Amino acid sequence: MTISKWITAGTVLKMMAKQYPDKAGAGDKFRKITFKEWNERSCRLANALTKMGIKKGDRFAILAYNCLEWMEIYAASAKAGLITVPIMFRLAGPEMEYVVNHAGCKAFLVSKDFVPMVNSFRNKLSSIPPENYVYWGEDPTPEGYRSYEKLIAEASPEEPDVMVDGDDVWNLMYTSGTTGKPKGVVRTHENNLAQYVLNAMNTGIRPDDCVMLVMPMCHINSIYYSFTYTYCSARVFVYNMVSFDPEDLLRTIQKEKITFTSLVPTHYIMILSQPEEIKKKYDMSSMRQLLISSAPARKDTKMAIMDYFKNAELWEAYGSTEAGLVTLLRPEEQFKKLGSIGREIWGSDRIKILDENGKEAPDGQVGELYSRTPHVFKEYWKDPEKTKSVFQGEWFSAGDMAYRDPDGYYVLVDRKANMIISGGENIFPSEVENLLGSHPAVKYVAVIGIPHEKWGESVKAIVTLHEGKKVMEKELIDLC
Repeated sequence: MTISKWITAGTVLKMMAKQYPDKAGAGDKFRKITFKEWNERSCRLANALTKMGIKKGDRFAILAYNCLEWMEIYAASAKAGLITVPIMFRLAGPEMEYVVNHAGCKAFLVSKDFVPMVNSFRNKLSSIPPENYVYWGEDPTPEGYRSYEKLIAEASPEEPDVMVDGDDVWNLMYTSGTTGKPKGVVRTHENNLAQYVLNAMNTGIRPDDCVMLVMPMCHINSIYYSFTYTYCSARVFVYNMVSFDPEDLLRTIQKEKITFTSLVPTHYIMILSQPEEIKKKYDMSSMRQLLISSAPARKDTKMAIMDYFKNAELWEAYGSTEAGLVTLLRPEEQFKKLGSIGREIWGSDRIKILDENGKEAPDGQVGELYSRTPHVFKEYWKDPEKTKSVFQGEWFSAGDMAYRDPDGYYVLVDRKANMIISGGENIFPSEVENLLGSHPAVKYVAVIGIPHEKWGESVKAIVTLHEGKKVMEKELIDLC
């Protein structure tokens, strides 16, 4: 008997293939597949990986830019009970090597762009048999690799004879190693499914929607916003540009009739800075929902987004790889609570703001943000002490500092690790950055703490001005 009764993505894809066999299920700029085709290719891949000796519970790595193959691979792993280890393509070779070895991967799926990179450290990967390197891209298949397409063509199209429990692990996501080596975040099928259900419940996903995944497919954002749509029989489109091209994005939205995408503020700014003749050239009427994630957006940016995407609701989200989506600032709240990350996502518990003594802080006082969501991760891979350190009972913290206002909205202040302590006073770089960034001459600003003999640390700001603008140092200091 299974522990969790939730139906996994592999089974849901099977049912979509039965109920809507000819409906478009997924695609990218070069290839489109129906639910039936997607399901069959994923079954074949799952069976091929199993035949290679990768059994339920084993890990395998994936390294590629955005492409449709990611959706086939995630579905195949869900069907066979395998654990994906998506590799961030921006990592250096030694970091990739660490992740693959730390996860104990039994196979490595590599797209053509990254074969030279993988070959540079391949002889240091101790857990992968030499015959378990798989390649996709242009022919010929490089020496030492098996062809992805040949594996699929030669494998059985039948559903794998594996019972996958919702409590089984699906993804092992490695997060940034800025404070040490990357940490492996263990996420089960149920963790992700809870996120899908809450996504659909909060934003109202429709069967005729189409999500465009712009963020890297190795990033948790794309996992959160991909199969959410599959569960609702909606289409998933993987945007496979290596570097961000604003006009190409607009062209793709028009062509594919995209209804939702998640972007960071920089993406929106790049779109809005396009010449008027470019922006007027494309029809954005299909877009009905937009998400701002990873960083807050200024009021003028929000207004410009809503003016250009006239049919679209604007949402802002706060979350993490570990916790999933924690808060949402909903469309009707965008200007009512500017600067806020919103309130708890529907379906989650009350956020706790805890002071340095672990006591709940009163409204208006900055403390560490702890959330309790049904989609919180299971644990850090091979690191029980780290896992224990980020929980207070059932509540998890990603190390972010915030406060709750009298209306129950949360304002993110900074990362706890970024806090500058000067003369015993806590100073959050983001607060200083917001003050300096409000000056019309300032284009970019970054604030850091530097050692100081008397105060312990002092505040240092690095500022870039808009072209043609001038400002005196004293004028900026006086702002603070």
